[in-house]
Amino acid sequence: MLSQILGIARNTLVESLRQPIFFVMVLICGLLQWLNTASAAYSMGYSTTAEVSGDDKLLLDIGMGTIFLFGTLLAAFQATAVISREIVDKTVLTVVAKPVARPTIVLGKFVGVSGAILMAVIVMITFLLFGIRHEVMTNASDDFDMPVVVFSGCAIAVSFAIALFGNFFYGWSFPQVAMTAMFPLVPAAYVATLFFNKEWEVQPIGTDFKPAVLVACVALAMAVLVLTAIATAVSTRLGQVMTIVVCAGVFVIGLLSNHLLGRVAFENEFIAIIDSAEPRESRYAEFRSPQASYDIGFVTFPEDTLEPGMSIWYGPSPTGIAMAVPDFEPFEGDPDDPRVIGDDSTPPAVIIAEASGRSAVFQQAGGQPLAVQRPPREGDYVFLKPTRVNPIAVAAWSVVPNMHYFWLLDAVTQNRAIPAEHLVRVGMYSALQIGVFLSLAVILFQRRDVG
Repeated sequence: MLSQILGIARNTLVESLRQPIFFVMVLICGLLQWLNTASAAYSMGYSTTAEVSGDDKLLLDIGMGTIFLFGTLLAAFQATAVISREIVDKTVLTVVAKPVARPTIVLGKFVGVSGAILMAVIVMITFLLFGIRHEVMTNASDDFDMPVVVFSGCAIAVSFAIALFGNFFYGWSFPQVAMTAMFPLVPAAYVATLFFNKEWEVQPIGTDFKPAVLVACVALAMAVLVLTAIATAVSTRLGQVMTIVVCAGVFVIGLLSNHLLGRVAFENEFIAIIDSAEPRESRYAEFRSPQASYDIGFVTFPEDTLEPGMSIWYGPSPTGIAMAVPDFEPFEGDPDDPRVIGDDSTPPAVIIAEASGRSAVFQQAGGQPLAVQRPPREGDYVFLKPTRVNPIAVAAWSVVPNMHYFWLLDAVTQNRAIPAEHLVRVGMYSALQIGVFLSLAVILFQRRDVG
């Protein structure tokens, strides 16, 4: 089965690369990335410690959006070209008539299309990295980054020259050869560019390298693979136009899923955002001991008046998702009475021991500590009630691919570290989504009449 999948994948990859629209869209994306360096100047310039700041924030935003859009279109075009069109033209019969299972055909087609899409996305990402290195041309007097112009231009020119030579003398497919040549040459040209500054002076390779931008682009590539799986499933039953419509719809709904579904899946309202959190005693730093307390500072004044004795919850999300404090019975009693606070008959809770303006004290109450996941920390949202879960909305929210998980632009521009754990979770999420949609593709193709 593995050899059959690889054989089908290889033929699908070659067929995808031979499509003129594939090569044209990659070039258009590269042209737009180049034009973005001139069109993204909105005088937002100010210095920060982030990898991308000022006008270049908009350049990165537009550039990643361009890759996302073209990746979605390529996924729809290529999936229909190698599945839907073959079904309509009856060419898939040559494979089905052999001892090849239909799931094998679907998996082979997906692997081949994904390989072609990844090649295109890597080239498009490299064009974006060229643009980030070049930076926005805010003024007409700004000079071009000549290493970027020379190396990127040479990579494209050499790719075209190889494709023209092969097409003229050997009859090779021009789009296939050009795309195959650009795949290694364009990234190699970017690496060569990193060795020189704008004045052609030699510099360490890491001077202009943006690792956080690259990590964000890797997450974006995962999103495109999810959309490729969706296009594969849809193209087993629908034609090219409807496949593009469905992919575009999933793309838009995925971007709006937090607003349409997420905000009703978990219902809660935060009253404040924590600006600082320090334990009153170092031995209570874990906040899991009876009567442990934390001094809390808020970013702004809480929306509701806080009073001692109020039960409190906190977590990393403004909607109350993944609350760090489990549900508990609301505290009742006098918070100033140590006999109530430490009595074994008092149910465990997290309460406000003191409150004044933009500061408060969170305290564990009860003879037994409440099993909090972690102590409060900077950036946490504070709530006065536990989160109410809507199971129907949660189920719908879980099924629809949430494109916000793959969009790490804000972390890059706000100079927030992207943990490796988060990237692993994004990879697991994309793998699960791909598995679900490929299973749907197998189900839809299993009973499809191809005769």
